Amino acid sequence: MARTQEITEAMKTLGFGTELEYEHISREKAAKAVQSVVGGTIRHTGGTYDTWTVTAEDGREWKAVTDGSLSDRMTSAEVVTPILKWDDLGTLKEVVRALRRAGAKAEATTSQHVHVGVQHLNAKQIGNIAKIFYKYENLILKALGTRQSRLNGYTKPTDPQFIERLCKTKPRNRITLNRVWYGYQNPHPSHYDGSRYHDLNLNNLFYGTGTVEFRAANGSLDAREVMASTVLCLAIVAKAMTAKAASAKNKREYDEATAKYDMRVTLINLGLNGDEFKSVRKHLLKRMPGNAAWKHGRPNA
Repeated sequence: MARTQEITEAMKTLGFGTELEYEHISREKAAKAVQSVVGGTIRHTGGTYDTWTVTAEDGREWKAVTDGSLSDRMTSAEVVTPILKWDDLGTLKEVVRALRRAGAKAEATTSQHVHVGVQHLNAKQIGNIAKIFYKYENLILKALGTRQSRLNGYTKPTDPQFIERLCKTKPRNRITLNRVWYGYQNPHPSHYDGSRYHDLNLNNLFYGTGTVEFRAANGSLDAREVMASTVLCLAIVAKAMTAKAASAKNKREYDEATAKYDMRVTLINLGLNGDEFKSVRKHLLKRMPGNAAWKHGRPNA
């Protein structure tokens, strides 16, 4: 119980942001939907991404921009949040609901990316994030329902060679971690470096934003599902922050007969236990076959 509380407390200190991709809605209309929740002012700031900016009443900026992975530049939008904190999850859910009411659609082309600030983490802790994610990756991708089309392109599974280098080198500073991530020293990576197109992306860490990015979630207009995907990412980082060590060995396999039980145990290990995370567990277990309470089915009475 004490360990779970430690993870939960760490999770609630993290800063994060998320990118929400939608079709059948213009950037202007998406920005107006955001403004209906956060208030403030709205303006067309243009530029490469045809940006519409909402400056909320608290001064933070939400943006609606273009994204090359979406099908129609005129009727699609990626909503980019400012840096959020735990208490902002309620606002995030209301923004998703406002976008749904405004006509946004979460088509097969869309996704949700979650960025978590790790400026305060050392290289070992960041390595822990990768090891924990890789260990449970098969279950996580099934739980999030990550589409195969995305796994083939913009959201490739974690490169086992990266994990092999990570476990062998055990980096203690970011210079070494950089070499482990890219496979060579890359002190000045571009924002669109090819390494970013993985379900776990460390390129942003070295590009300059100071975040790790989780790219596995599909686009969604279910506010509780968006929250569940976000909380899962926060829990992985919190687990990595507080763990004395992490191992990528014995990667968990996906077994339809035990998947729901295996994922429930994983969520408990990540600190997502108790009534507070009941909705999170519900949405992360809903795609998993099997029985959440019994690994091999309920025994005969």
